[in-house]
Amino acid sequence: MSLLARVVSGRRSKYLVLGAWLLALVAAGPLAAEFESKQRNEPSSFLPRSAESVAVLEAAREFPSGQATAAIVVFSRPGGLTPADRKAIDDVQAQLNAAATEGLKGVGPPRYSADRTAAILVAPIVAKGADEVLLDAVDSIGQTASDGVPPGLDVKVTGPAGYSAAGSEAFEGINSTLLFTTALLVFVLLVIIYRSPIFWVIPLLAVLFAESLVRGLGTLLAEAGIVINGQTGGILLVLVFGAGTDYALLLTARYREELHGHEDKHHAMRIAIRQAGPGIVASAGTVVAALLCLALASVNSTAGLGPVGAMGVAIAALAMLTVLPAMLLIGGRRAFWPFVPRLGDPVEDGREVSWRRGSWSKLGTWIERRHRAVWIAATLALLALALGTLTLDSNLTTANAFRGEIEAVEGQRLLERSFPAGASAPTTVLVTNPEFAEAVRSAAAAASETAFVGPIETGPPGARFEVTLTEDPFSQAGFAAIEPLRAQLRAVGSDAVLVGGATAEEFDLRAAVRRDTLFLVPLVLVVVLAILVLLLRAVVAPVMLMATVVLSFFAALGLSLLVFELFADFPGEDPSYPLFAFIFLVALGVDYNIFLMARVREEALTKPTRQAMLKGLAVTGGVITSAGVVLAGTFSVLAVLPLVALTQIGITVALGVLLDTFVVRSILVPSLTFSLGERSWWPSALAKRARS
Repeated sequence: MSLLARVVSGRRSKYLVLGAWLLALVAAGPLAAEFESKQRNEPSSFLPRSAESVAVLEAAREFPSGQATAAIVVFSRPGGLTPADRKAIDDVQAQLNAAATEGLKGVGPPRYSADRTAAILVAPIVAKGADEVLLDAVDSIGQTASDGVPPGLDVKVTGPAGYSAAGSEAFEGINSTLLFTTALLVFVLLVIIYRSPIFWVIPLLAVLFAESLVRGLGTLLAEAGIVINGQTGGILLVLVFGAGTDYALLLTARYREELHGHEDKHHAMRIAIRQAGPGIVASAGTVVAALLCLALASVNSTAGLGPVGAMGVAIAALAMLTVLPAMLLIGGRRAFWPFVPRLGDPVEDGREVSWRRGSWSKLGTWIERRHRAVWIAATLALLALALGTLTLDSNLTTANAFRGEIEAVEGQRLLERSFPAGASAPTTVLVTNPEFAEAVRSAAAAASETAFVGPIETGPPGARFEVTLTEDPFSQAGFAAIEPLRAQLRAVGSDAVLVGGATAEEFDLRAAVRRDTLFLVPLVLVVVLAILVLLLRAVVAPVMLMATVVLSFFAALGLSLLVFELFADFPGEDPSYPLFAFIFLVALGVDYNIFLMARVREEALTKPTRQAMLKGLAVTGGVITSAGVVLAGTFSVLAVLPLVALTQIGITVALGVLLDTFVVRSILVPSLTFSLGERSWWPSALAKRARS
C-alpha cells in the first residue's frame, strides 16, 4: 500500500496515473460499446449443462424439423370466428410463408378451437441464440398478423418466442436507463454530502472511468464464454456505481481529514491512502470473494454474475485508489470549494477533542452506558422484522415476471379461453431408443397432465413428439406437471425418455436454483468469515460481525416481503431472489462492519477497546452513513426497470443496506463490542495483553 501511495500521490506520477487510465479507456471504448450485444437473454441459456431439458434442446438440432422457438399467433372473437376472419387468418399464414423474415420457418395451417371462437398459427423461429433475430421475427409476425384483419378480431403473439421477445425488449436499453438514472442520483447525493457545486465532478468522473472499463472487460468475459444477460448487466452497473462511490467517500474523507493536519497535499494523500487503503481493499476483497463463489453455481446466469460482478467491484476499488487520488491532487484544495479544508490544528490532541464533540460520539457514549439493553432491543427488533420471511412465495414465473401489460401474457389468456392452456408451449418428449416410442407416446396420451399428443418424428437422436399440457406452461401448475410426467414415461421407456421444452426448462432452472442456494449460502458464509478473521486477526469479533449481518439479512428480507405485500402486490418472488439478496446483503453489509472495525482495531492498538469503539464510531459514522445512503440509492434505481425480479432485488438490497447502516453498524455492533470488551480480539495479542 505504501508503494501505491507513493506512485499515485507523486508530484509528477499523478499525471502518469491519469494518462494511463485515459489510454485504458480509449483501448476499451470499442469493447464497451459491444457490451449489450454480447448479452444473452433467452431462458435456455441460463440452464446448467447437466439439465435434462438441455439434452433435449441439443438433440433437437439433429431432427429434420430442427430446433425452433415457436411464436403462437392467437386469433379470437368471443362470438365466433366469421368467414371473413377465417379468410384473413389464411391470408396471414400465406403472407408469413411468403415473407423473407430472417429465422422464420414454414408456418403450418391454422388450428381452430372446438367452439370455433379462436384459431392459432404456429410460427417456428430459428434464432440460433441471437436475441435480435428472434425479436425482429416476432415483431414482423405481429405486424403481419394484425394488418388488415377484420374489426373486432383480437390478435396476439404469445408462446416461447413471444415471452423471449418480451424479455429482450425489457432488457433493451436497460444500461442506458440505469446509467442515466444512477449517475443523476449519485450526482444529487454527492452535492448534498459535500455541499459543493464543483467537487462532485471528481468522484463521479472516477466512477464513470471505472464503469467504462468494466463494460469493455465484460465484453471480453462474454467472448470467453461467460453467460451475461440483461439482469447481470444491470446489477453490474449498480455495483460499480454503488461500491465505487462508497470507496470514493471513504478515501476522500480520510484525505480531507489529513489536509487539516498537513500543508503538503501530496503528503496528506499518501497518509490517506496508507490509512484508508487497507480498509477499501479488504472491503472490496470481501465482496469479490463472495461474488466469485457464484462462479460455482450450476445456473449459467448466476455463475456468470460471479466473475463479472467481482471484476466490476475490483475495478471500482482500483479506480478509487489510483485515478481518484490523482484527480483529487490535480484539483487541489480548491476543488472542495466553498468548504475548503485549511491547514490548522495539526496536534493530535486537538483532533481528539474535536471528534468527541460530534453527534456520533454522543451516540456512542449513550450506547456505552446501556450497551446490554441496546443490543437486546436491537436484536429483538430485527428478529421481529425477520418474521416477514414466512411470507416468501416463489410464484414469480415467466408469465408474471413483467410490470405492466405484456402481449405474450395477453395472448396466453386469449388462448386459454378456447384451447388447452399448454398449447402455447408444447412439452417435447425425446425417446433415444425408437423401439419405445409408440409405447411412450401412448403413456403420454393417457397421463392426467396431458391434453393432446402430437405425431412422432424420427431422427439421428431417436424419436420425439410434442405433448400439450392441460395447465398453463408458464405457471406453477405447469412446472409441477413435469416431474410426474417424467416418472410416468420412464416407467415405460426407462432411461431412454427425456422431457424438455419451455416448461421443463423452467422446472429444471428452479431445481438448479434450489441446489445452488443450499450450496452457495454456507460457502459464502465460510469465505467471508475467513476474510474477517484474517483482517481482524481474531475469532470472536468476526463471528459476532457475521451473526449481525445474517440477522440483518433476514430482517431485510422480511421487511421487503412485507413491503411487497402491503404496497406492491407482486405476484410472488423469483426463485433466485433469496440467493441474490443474501449474496449482496452479506457481502455489502460486511463492508460497513469492516470500515468500522478496521478503524476500531487500529485505535485499539493504543487504547482500551471501549475507547477505541467510541472513537471509531465517531470518526467513521458520518462517512459510512453517507456511503450507505449512496449504495442504497443506487440499488433502488433497479426499481425503475420493468422486471419484477430486478425491482425486488433493488428494493431489498436498498432496505438491507439502510438497516446495516443505521441499525447494525451504528447500534448493534457497537453495543455488542462494548459488552465483549477486550474479548472481541480473542485469541490475538490484544486480548492477551488485556488479561495480563
